[in-house]
Amino acid sequence: MAWKSRTRNLQVFDTELSADTVEWCPVSSSHDILACGTYQLQKGTSEEDATTSRTGRVYLFEFRREGSVSPPLTELQRMDTAAILDLKWCHVPLSGEAVLGMAAASGELQLYTLSNSQEGSRSLHPLSSMEVGAERLALSLDWSTGRMDSSDVRVVCSDSAGCVSVLTLAEGGLTALSQWKAHDFEAWISAFSYWDTQLVYSGGDDCKLKGWDLRLGSSCPTFTSKRHSMGVCSIHSNPHREHILATGSYDEQVLLWDGRNMRQPLSESPTGGGVWRLKWHPTHDHLLLAACMHNDFHILHCKQALEGSGGACPVVASYILHNSLAYGADWSRLSLEEPAPCSPLAEEPKESLTESGGHLRIQYESPTASFDTSLEDDAGRYIPEGITAPSTAPTAGPVINSNEDASSVSCLLASCSFYDHMLHVWRWDWAPDEAQQC
Repeated sequence: MAWKSRTRNLQVFDTELSADTVEWCPVSSSHDILACGTYQLQKGTSEEDATTSRTGRVYLFEFRREGSVSPPLTELQRMDTAAILDLKWCHVPLSGEAVLGMAAASGELQLYTLSNSQEGSRSLHPLSSMEVGAERLALSLDWSTGRMDSSDVRVVCSDSAGCVSVLTLAEGGLTALSQWKAHDFEAWISAFSYWDTQLVYSGGDDCKLKGWDLRLGSSCPTFTSKRHSMGVCSIHSNPHREHILATGSYDEQVLLWDGRNMRQPLSESPTGGGVWRLKWHPTHDHLLLAACMHNDFHILHCKQALEGSGGACPVVASYILHNSLAYGADWSRLSLEEPAPCSPLAEEPKESLTESGGHLRIQYESPTASFDTSLEDDAGRYIPEGITAPSTAPTAGPVINSNEDASSVSCLLASCSFYDHMLHVWRWDWAPDEAQQC
């Protein structure tokens, strides 16, 4: 069965500060709630003043489908904070309330509850915070509850000192269970295996992907992979398929892994941009959303790779309307029943920079502005050392032949970009050719 896909922008919101992380609430009573975090580096105002500060703001929105005239997002709250590097909702309610975790540039892991006021509006309220270390930035967090399991609620956090911390939430307060030095440089990302929450993965700027078994202690990782040729900055355990892990890197590759054999990935997919965030679809086990920094946002179809074909995952859709670094992205669990109207939509990716001729220099910057990397070949294309150059940036909407995909898919997504400080809400419609009738 041949498929077509379309993306369509629904709303754009100016976050004023650089936007780098966005999350829809996974708790069933609050699927319409969206949080967006920002990060702004403030430098001294004069040559004599060399001080810098990192400030941020968290936005809380409600998505409403009240008609085609009014914008669907309604801002509920904005709250100034330390700069936010990552935020993620706990997948299950805690004491009856949704809880949002934030990794802050102050070195703190901060938790907020989503509470209802007497007037009926919803807002975030501080629950608990804990400093993971002095003079460091908290860079990422993940909850152990990815399979909607509330039996063992913990948080893993990584930081700019290369450390990983595991914390538990007891009686409303955070308590550290363990912390260890995991990477030589920034530990950009940490994540639980949602199928065995005693297993933790971490990725760092030392180009290493590591696994840790909390039952065995932290003195030695269960594996160390150097398959990525640059810093590892995204990891996500598949909540629908046991053992399946997705990782992304500044080397512009998405790797799929079977956790039982971490010597060789199941597949390797070039994205044309450093892969800052990866998110598996909340219900479709083979759809993977990638925020690809200099090359927009892409949805990868991973079914054949997961079934052992070994080939790269094709891109079934690309969202190309951002004008800056693609950092934050997430799927909503809200249902979009009616089809999108037939109109000019963002179906095709913009021309690949690597095909535009001339001499191109791509410079990668971390959101902390702590380093940058520039690599190029004679034609001006970014090529990681030791890697054979694949074809250029992915293309949207390849024909996928699959008789197992029985019906159309309509998804609501959010994404944010850094220097232009923009939050976009958009929809993706994916359907058989015969359903695309106007």
